[in-house]
Amino acid sequence: MGKKHLGDMIRESAQKYGDKTAMRFKYGGQMQETSYKKMEVMVRDAALSLLELDAKEGEMIGIFSGNRPEWSISDLAILTIRGVSVPIYATNTAKQAEYIVKDSGIKIIFVGTKDHYDKVQTFINKIDRIIVFDESIPISGDKAMRFTEFLKIGMQSKKEKELEERMSKSSSDDLATLIYTSGTTGDPKGVMLTHSNIFHQIDGIMEHFVITPEDRSLSFLPLSHAYERSWSYIVFYNGVQNNYISDTKKVLEYMQDVKPTCMVSVPRLYEKIYATVYDRLERASGLKKILFNWSVKTGRKYQFKKKDRKFIGPYLAFRHYMADGLVLKKLRDIVGGHKNFFSAGGAPLSIEIEEFFLSIGLLVCQGYGLTETSPVISCNRPGDFKFGTVGKILRDTEVKIADTGEILIRGGNLMKGYYNKPEATSESIVDGWFHTGDVGVIDQDGFLKITDRIKDLIITSQGKNIAPQHIETMVGKDYFIEQIATIGDKRKYISALIVPSFQALEEWARENGISYSSREDLIKNPGVIEMYRKRIDDQSKELANYEKIKKFTLLADEFTQDNGELTPTMKIKRKVVGEKYKDIINSMYTGDGGRDSD
Repeated sequence: MGKKHLGDMIRESAQKYGDKTAMRFKYGGQMQETSYKKMEVMVRDAALSLLELDAKEGEMIGIFSGNRPEWSISDLAILTIRGVSVPIYATNTAKQAEYIVKDSGIKIIFVGTKDHYDKVQTFINKIDRIIVFDESIPISGDKAMRFTEFLKIGMQSKKEKELEERMSKSSSDDLATLIYTSGTTGDPKGVMLTHSNIFHQIDGIMEHFVITPEDRSLSFLPLSHAYERSWSYIVFYNGVQNNYISDTKKVLEYMQDVKPTCMVSVPRLYEKIYATVYDRLERASGLKKILFNWSVKTGRKYQFKKKDRKFIGPYLAFRHYMADGLVLKKLRDIVGGHKNFFSAGGAPLSIEIEEFFLSIGLLVCQGYGLTETSPVISCNRPGDFKFGTVGKILRDTEVKIADTGEILIRGGNLMKGYYNKPEATSESIVDGWFHTGDVGVIDQDGFLKITDRIKDLIITSQGKNIAPQHIETMVGKDYFIEQIATIGDKRKYISALIVPSFQALEEWARENGISYSSREDLIKNPGVIEMYRKRIDDQSKELANYEKIKKFTLLADEFTQDNGELTPTMKIKRKVVGEKYKDIINSMYTGDGGRDSD
């Protein structure tokens, strides 16, 4: 491809892959498939419809929906008319969505469900046109239309020449999207990414990963997230089948049905799978435990010899064959069988979990990046990975470590800047180098390791610098923990707010004869508290003494986005949580509350 533009890319993919399935999604419980040829026709019809609605070049057009084929079709149509696609997280509140609409100047918006439609109604005066994906919901007013109705406008359009003229003027430097950061420390900022930024990712990833039309991907992370979004373009570039998931709580069910050969995710998915496997193991018979541990140990030895290109003798090969048939294959079946690779990003993943997955024959390639970097800066690759790191730097990307230890980056993946925020842009990009806010090191083999997040860093009253994410990764992988927020800045020791995994806890309570009338009653039970104290201590063995959780409090309610405690990417807003729970937190330092964990 000469000029690199996503509008051209989808046309070329349609020519290459034709009748091959591009998208699969369940409508009303029935799986429907769309070929690459049909997808390109729908993109073209949607693009012509946008021209009929008088959408301008460079116009900001919103998509407020969960993952589904219409999301991708609308996105590519916006890019085809040289518009700018502005995704809004499906979980955003009406107020959060309104902020993005107002800040970016969106006048045309695509919405997914009744929930999204109703939220837009609260600021309908700012919108000229709403296009609704869900055909079953009632709509009203002159501004709203269904997606099928919208496509018919394009089918009847006579603006093919205007569309071709726009595409002929397109450039790799065109602004492709405005992605709003999740705003852990203030209002979200619109990150401006060009077609060139995105193709930097396509080229960089394809250099190290074999991706073919025979692959199947599961679109699990939100498409409004830069990670899943860039991956979806790689999927379509390579003729891969993309399967959209409507209910992320059923991800394992979808994985067993779809049997994806590759996909991207965040560490929490792998932590949950790992925790579930080991919880079942705790309940297994002694013989099953012995067989499981022998099989995983054998798998680990086999896979590491394979990784290090060392000789695998016939005895080890036979043992691995037996272990695979008896145990390892069954563990892979939990996630739908063989994978070319998994990918993880967005938060740290423990070495223990990385090694477990490799031992059962599944490689998790952990990477690193930010929305501002399109997003990938570095990643581990098949045949070239090191656990405990986020891999090697992508080509055409420069990384250096500042005197403070902060990771600085520049290259073809770096954003144009923050929309309408020149001061914020100049603060984050200094002399061409973007300041990531993360602290890290590059080892002698060229692997990048993240050690701290500057803004999250806890400095205790004893002067200890502590990375809360490290503690939360180690302790939070426990089967009985759903969410964890560590506390300790300017305090004498580390404490934690913990939201139990109530499904697991309630099952445990029934098995142990613990009666309760409510969640609040359950988490105050001395037996429950003692169980959590032991599990926290067990998960903290590898932590330094000053990193260990001295006291903790169990919470009955989850941290949520609606309550302002989480960002759309499920990161904890520490200031909000600290303020909301300040009385509970203070009690853990005055001796009036919390529970000792040592």
